[in-house]
Amino acid sequence: MTRNISRRSMIGESSCALLGSTSVLSSILNLKLMNQAAAAGGSITDTKTIVNINLNGGMDSWNLLVPWDDARYNLHQAARGSGGNDLTIPKSDLTRIYQASGGDGESYGIYNELSGIINLFNGTGFGGRRLSFLTNIGTLVEPTTMAQYQAGSVTLPKALFSHIDQVTQWQTCVPQGMAELSGYAGRMADVIHSTANTQATSMSISLAGNNIAQIGNNTSQFSITGSGALTLNSTTAGSWNLRNAKNAAITSMVDQTYRNLMRESFSSYTKGAIDSQMAFKSIYDAHNPNYSVAFPSYGRFGDELKAAARTIAVRNQLGLKRSTIFIELGGWDDHNQNRTVTLDRLKQVSQGLHAFQKALQQEGLEDEVVTFVSSDFGRKLPGNGRGSDHAWGGNTMVMGEPVDGGKVFGTFPDLTLGGDDDVDSDGRFLPSMPVDHLIAELARWFGVSATDLPYVLPNIGNFIVPSQTPQPIGFIKAGRIT
Repeated sequence: MTRNISRRSMIGESSCALLGSTSVLSSILNLKLMNQAAAAGGSITDTKTIVNINLNGGMDSWNLLVPWDDARYNLHQAARGSGGNDLTIPKSDLTRIYQASGGDGESYGIYNELSGIINLFNGTGFGGRRLSFLTNIGTLVEPTTMAQYQAGSVTLPKALFSHIDQVTQWQTCVPQGMAELSGYAGRMADVIHSTANTQATSMSISLAGNNIAQIGNNTSQFSITGSGALTLNSTTAGSWNLRNAKNAAITSMVDQTYRNLMRESFSSYTKGAIDSQMAFKSIYDAHNPNYSVAFPSYGRFGDELKAAARTIAVRNQLGLKRSTIFIELGGWDDHNQNRTVTLDRLKQVSQGLHAFQKALQQEGLEDEVVTFVSSDFGRKLPGNGRGSDHAWGGNTMVMGEPVDGGKVFGTFPDLTLGGDDDVDSDGRFLPSMPVDHLIAELARWFGVSATDLPYVLPNIGNFIVPSQTPQPIGFIKAGRIT
């Protein structure tokens, strides 16, 4: 099946001109069917959710997963201690983790205070192991060797090591660039909606405002906050600010009757969206569980994870058979941040992942949700005198009951500076795992067919034959992809 991956949104463009606010618009455009969703609740089965936690700025993931055996650990420490600042982690500050059968067979350590990640990896407090690592993952257009990179004989991602470009490429999975942006989650929603239109509202729920990942050709985002719905008519005492002033103006606008037919239609459409938004709020607020584990207090992160769990828990009432949820935590551009700052932030991620999975366990939803962590790129292995600089390949995590947990998937790089995997001889590693493999396996678990996978991932044919390789990494448990 051939699909057009260009994106057109005449309504969106004209609406932006009228409203001057894409963040408000994204909520308006995605809530128009919420009342139908409420009516459809209670009869949905086979529900699945993908949660993407994006660590904006480029996580220093070489201190997330540390080699334990002496030879590799010594290479790691020598490189991390160079460059004028000490990014090393003493072995006494690491907990050795033991992989389940089927991982890469190597030994690794995790920083002692990342107890949430350690417990998820080991399965402590759960019915089994819930978390695995993906090592040396990054953006690629096609399979690339060091010799090809050096010779310039392959197509490389545009603007390597650039924040905005690498964030875009993770979310579009088209590193060579697109004329009109759409994202992996938005294109998955296009496919699911077109083949089994059983949902009454958008599959793409964002707790980070507008993002590229959830833009589709026929799918827009539904934005919520850590408090739930983005209610346009809220004027809670003490909360009056520019946003509320803007929202009040919008509400006033849509209450008017316009002579111009286009404006009158837009007014009616928007007024209905506001009513639908209140319907979402009603459904969401009615389910307010007392989760048995503490979420992190770092900024809005904990509230947004809790909101994600609550939203998944009311998926039937919202008419959601399939959904993606996008959460973002910023502050990872570590040029000037030492080891302690980075590890303290990782502690928040560790606590958040553990609390979120515990909340899903409490809700009885563990087998329906897969969570993965993304970031712009890895950091250089050596320091720069203050922190660490932009690089390419890095480590990340996948989590959930459907995940084959307790393993390290992929090929950990040779950490020798200037070695076989170091593209610039300064601790920037050529990815051995493309982002496409991660998204492809998630998409197949989600219900995207092998036939539709090239629409979701335009470059996937460069890496695998979709009909022959439903699990290019293998982190989803056997039998969970049909």
